[in-house]
Amino acid sequence: MEMLNLYQNNYLIVFVFLCLGILLPVVALFLGKLLRPYKPYDSKYTTYESGLEPFSDSRVQFNVRYYIFALMFVIFDVETVFLYPWAVAYEKLGIFALIEMLIFVFMLVIGLIYAWKKKVLKWI
Repeated sequence: MEMLNLYQNNYLIVFVFLCLGILLPVVALFLGKLLRPYKPYDSKYTTYESGLEPFSDSRVQFNVRYYIFALMFVIFDVETVFLYPWAVAYEKLGIFALIEMLIFVFMLVIGLIYAWKKKVLKWI
């Protein structure tokens, strides 16, 4: 019976945090809408381009390489963040963690070589 109460308490805690996670942003957005000044006029709804009137369509097509280059940067930047905790705890982890990290870095190098061969890293 005591284990059942323990499980129910765990679910109750999760439920409370779930409700708070939903309720707090909704309340904050509602209070922001309620308390903010609301003075609409036409010039607020125009596109802002350095104070000038818009002269062309705002939907300009960019080369896909810019997006791929940015994604490659984000991927390798995030992956290098994984190296920091490993370096901090290196002495405690032992040889197994060293081998795992070498495999990880090797896979990153393979991805970098693949991107290089496909000329993804070439800017325009």
